[in-house]
Amino acid sequence: MLAETQLLAIDDLCNRVGTYFTAEQVQNVRRAYEFGANAHSGQLRLSGEPYIQHPLAVANILAEMHLDQDTLVAAMLHDVLEDTATDKDRIGEEFGGDVATIVDGLSKLTQIEFESAAEKQASNFQKMLMAMTGDIRVILVKLADRLHNMRTLDSLAPEKRRRIARETLDIYAPIAQRLGINGIRLELEELGFATLYPMRYRAIRREVLKIRGNRKEIVEKINSRLKHTLRQEHLVAHVVGREKHLYSIYSKMKEKRLPFSEVHDVYAFRIIVDSVDTCYRVLGAAHGLYKPVPGKFKDYIAIPKSNGYQSLHTVLFGPFGVPIEVQIRTNEMDHVAEAGIAAHWLYKSGDNATQTAHKRAREWLRGVLEMHTQTGNSQEFLEHVKVDLFPTAIYIFTPKGDILELARGATAVDLAYAIHSDIGDTCVACRINRRLAPLRTQLETGQTVEIVTAPGARPNPAWLTFVTTGKARATIRNYLKNLQVDEAQALGKRMLERDLDQFSISLATLPTSRLRAALDNFKLASLDDLLTEIGLGNRPSPLVARALSGVPDDFPKPKQKRRLLRRTPVPSPLLIHGTEGMVVSFPKCCYPIPGDQVVGILTSGRGIVIHQSSCSNVVDGRDNHDKWVDVQWALDIDQDFTVELSLDVRNQRGVLATLAAAVANENSNIEDVEFSERDERYSHMRLVVALKNRKHLADLIRRLRAIKTVARVMRKKA
Repeated sequence: MLAETQLLAIDDLCNRVGTYFTAEQVQNVRRAYEFGANAHSGQLRLSGEPYIQHPLAVANILAEMHLDQDTLVAAMLHDVLEDTATDKDRIGEEFGGDVATIVDGLSKLTQIEFESAAEKQASNFQKMLMAMTGDIRVILVKLADRLHNMRTLDSLAPEKRRRIARETLDIYAPIAQRLGINGIRLELEELGFATLYPMRYRAIRREVLKIRGNRKEIVEKINSRLKHTLRQEHLVAHVVGREKHLYSIYSKMKEKRLPFSEVHDVYAFRIIVDSVDTCYRVLGAAHGLYKPVPGKFKDYIAIPKSNGYQSLHTVLFGPFGVPIEVQIRTNEMDHVAEAGIAAHWLYKSGDNATQTAHKRAREWLRGVLEMHTQTGNSQEFLEHVKVDLFPTAIYIFTPKGDILELARGATAVDLAYAIHSDIGDTCVACRINRRLAPLRTQLETGQTVEIVTAPGARPNPAWLTFVTTGKARATIRNYLKNLQVDEAQALGKRMLERDLDQFSISLATLPTSRLRAALDNFKLASLDDLLTEIGLGNRPSPLVARALSGVPDDFPKPKQKRRLLRRTPVPSPLLIHGTEGMVVSFPKCCYPIPGDQVVGILTSGRGIVIHQSSCSNVVDGRDNHDKWVDVQWALDIDQDFTVELSLDVRNQRGVLATLAAAVANENSNIEDVEFSERDERYSHMRLVVALKNRKHLADLIRRLRAIKTVARVMRKKA
């Protein structure tokens, strides 16, 4: 672990920034230091040093990256709002609006009560990322802040050290990688690894040191041969041998389940040249010197990574049978590889590499902002962002020849949402290399993919089971959430009108004063909110109807006095059409279909769950009558419902094809199938099919029983 051994001085920082700042800008940085020192006066870090040492160290880290004046001033003041009595307006007056905005974006939410530490952490992270979308310098200061905190963790309690290290590896190191800031990312990973897994860190470090002496001679020999070959080809290049970082070794060992010897037995070299053309010429020379490993060449110059990183990567069969990793890039590309978006400030150049890094960072931030608008709460937002932070990329071509980057494992639906939310919402199929394919198909690098849309199409809840990108998941969930509210209101209105009818009133004739009084009693803002609560099963409709009717609570209920039954009719059953959407569901325990005797159970957050009356889950809950809803099937249903069949079939080739043909001939579809061997002659089969009603089911069972290879077929019992 790295630790500070001496106090930092403002003069050293001013001398450093004086190499690229004007005298006035240097003075502003010094003034910010004095302002921060006064604000934090008397405050000490847990290490015992003055608190101002922390913001000064953060500013030093950013000065190494040649960040601008406002960023360094904000770094010096980044804890002032949170830990002192200074407010945002005062900072704005003293140092300008940009500085105040950056500092505010870095300040944690301290005035809000949260239900859990996880919710608080997620909300603070969400606030910071939203500020980052307005000014990307917010995250640069935060990464420097986190790096200095990681360097000085020794003063904290062990549990807190581990929590901060886990957060660093899960969130901040991936953000640094996403923005291409490789230098900070590597140190965050090393420090986080050493803190979270100290024994593993020491073991790998010990092995690296043990073999370092033996490897030095081999590295020097390969380096010498590479340089000699390039000189023969009249290619000017800077060749550097490099050692793998401990966390990357550990990650590869864990991911591929390899022993240390196999992971570390790789020699890595970086070749830096003056132009893109020279990059490809060096590649040819390297392949002429050592034979390339098939399938290990990657051209990140033609197709840059999502963070703007550009380089040629190849793996060669080196001397003594050892693999050699070679990265070939220009000077500008090397700057971006180390500094990422910070290269935008570090070199102040207009070269394509730095502009590409900044542009791609902005594109990612736009996606983050869109995720924010589509997400219900901060913890859900944090999970979506985590999904997008570490994509192992694939590259897809559009029919027009454009290249799109997606995370490995992405499907056609992910691609559709990556293009535009409207395309994602209305996609119905895709063509991969001109052939129709299902939307759940995982895409591969190099494929040409066309998304097929339909104007009336809408997102399917089943998509959430296979989409991988945060943007797709957030957008689908947001749509379904809004859809569920609309469906809940419609169902809630039907249920409430039915129960109000007992009292000879309706929503249309209900006095406004009585409705308002009931809403106040329920602590709800509007009738729509009340209907949503009823439809989602959070509030029983009969009790709401009674409250709206004006009948006193102690007035006898209809079932208590026989004479009241004549005055207060029993509500008619709620008709189920199968088109109610997500607020009426049909569970897998009994798979009810039209024609079955059914009962509805109010379930909080899900609305009404329809069970067969004989279902064991209903029988076990008969005492909970306040959640029962009297339902029956509508007569005009034209929907498919799922049914599970249990079959015993002879072990014979082609039996599944025969069954599938029979199901298709009965105008049904197979949704799922499972085989389990019963004995040498027979196998047991679970067949889930889509049917219209009990008659359709009976017809299908008769057809299946007529097949010679089917020994037994029956519907699964509830």
